[in-house]
Amino acid sequence: MDFTYTALTIGAVLVLLSIVLTAVSSRVGFPLLLLFLALGMLAGEDGLGKIPFQNYPASFLIGNLALAIILLDGGMRTRADSFRVALWPALSLATVGVVLTVGITGAFAAWLLDLPLWVGMLLGAIVGSTDAAAVFSLLNNSGVHLQQRVGATLEIESGSNDPMAVFLTVALLEITMQAESGFGMTLLISLVQQFGIGALMGVGAGFMLLRAVNALHLAAGLYALLVCSGGVLIFAATSAVGGSGILAVYLTGILLGNKRLRNKQGILQVLDGAAWLSQIGMFLILGLLVTPSSMMHYAIPALIVAVWLTLIARPLAVWVSLTPFVFSVREKFFISWVGLRGAVPIILALFPMMAGHEHAQLLFNIAFVVVLVSLMTQGFSIPLAASICKVEVPPEPEPAQRMALEMPTHQEHEIFIFLLDEHTTATNRQVRQLRMPAESRIAAVFRGNQVLYPNGDTQLHQDDHLCVIGHTRDLPDISRLFSTIATPEHLDGHHFFGDFMLDGSAHLADVCAFYGLKITLPPDAPDITLGEYISRRFGGHCVVGDKIREGGAKLVVAEMERDEIRKVGIKWLQEPL
Repeated sequence: MDFTYTALTIGAVLVLLSIVLTAVSSRVGFPLLLLFLALGMLAGEDGLGKIPFQNYPASFLIGNLALAIILLDGGMRTRADSFRVALWPALSLATVGVVLTVGITGAFAAWLLDLPLWVGMLLGAIVGSTDAAAVFSLLNNSGVHLQQRVGATLEIESGSNDPMAVFLTVALLEITMQAESGFGMTLLISLVQQFGIGALMGVGAGFMLLRAVNALHLAAGLYALLVCSGGVLIFAATSAVGGSGILAVYLTGILLGNKRLRNKQGILQVLDGAAWLSQIGMFLILGLLVTPSSMMHYAIPALIVAVWLTLIARPLAVWVSLTPFVFSVREKFFISWVGLRGAVPIILALFPMMAGHEHAQLLFNIAFVVVLVSLMTQGFSIPLAASICKVEVPPEPEPAQRMALEMPTHQEHEIFIFLLDEHTTATNRQVRQLRMPAESRIAAVFRGNQVLYPNGDTQLHQDDHLCVIGHTRDLPDISRLFSTIATPEHLDGHHFFGDFMLDGSAHLADVCAFYGLKITLPPDAPDITLGEYISRRFGGHCVVGDKIREGGAKLVVAEMERDEIRKVGIKWLQEPL
């Protein structure tokens, strides 16, 4: 009984410390996942806590449970329009990119460590994929707002490349344990089975979970638990029948996040906390599992492998995988750099440990060093890398709070809360002067201790809290009226988008004639619009922030609606004629 209370006390203290230290970490730019990992190591056998922990099956169980929750949460936050610009590049990275990374890293590791080639390839498979937990966490908490093509590619890649890494790890483990000569037809069938069953279960069972959530009338707090338990069930059931549970739960999350879902905002809030707890628990356990003193012998070769993976293998794989797609050199460099390794390589390194592989300890120690190096270098440098590669865009304003209206006929309407400041468009203006979307209304104004129910003559003041009811699709337009966000000077709207804006539907010939732009019109489309001309240059899939330099000016995509360019910023590269 004493052991139970002691274990609960230690676990609670470690989680509390992790949560409290996140506030300090965010201020100094310290990667949170590295913090959790360091706390686990500090509490471990070689640290101050002196806690002996070598339970690999328990670590594997906790790691998989945490990964399922993190992927479910990440999938629900992946917007469907991200697939418009990033699906095929991300899938290329998740398949071709992983295989190339495994091959390049594995061959080098086998030579460096004097290992059999297939064992080197096994190490390459263990560290070959980017980690969803690391990518989701560091991108969301770095304060960097990435251009959609780059951000979506990284998110979808990290959520979908783990199945390939798991397959390659298991296959190569079988080869090295059974002294097989290489990949055979059985393994290829297994690959198709993993991805096929994973995709079918993710979509099919995801639809069943979606219908269950929308059909059942439950207490508000139970919807999130239903989604969490359903996601874990899909993950476990898919894995049990030979499919990729990782792929299935990620697809389930995408499906739930992009369909009409009862109490969606409440579910996302609870999932956010569950994902944080999963990350904390997973990295604390993995930190406890490590004995730093036993890793010193492998430190130098492991560091060399990490450098090779980061600077050679990952960039080459990214460059080859993204060659068929429209990515600039800067975008490729950034995607290459943000090849974050996290919990997944450590979890995969547990496979050889539990199988009794003769090189298991070597593989585990090197994988752990690779993760440490990745979090310490790439994790710290994301804001700097984004600035250097110029893949940032100005952040969109958003409400302080939002909640869905749970009404049968208004399920796409929400309540938004805004705080007006001195820079907000609506400050010091009457309600009648605001050009609000047709289905939006200011329901109440909270001014000091007063509650006002505004009419057209009501003037809005700085520090007013507004309660706005509006349609979800109108949130960007509503936010631009009632919210502002502090941005660095280089991301200020006028500096970023140019000296002025034009409508994307303006005819390019008219624009060139009026402003003196020296742009050659396409012979097959003399009446082409400005938006269509830019869209052609990017293969028909532009995103905000895309830019071209032509005719003495820089043309910047400033506003999109689906695949249509609505606004284009113009910045002169030379004085107009």
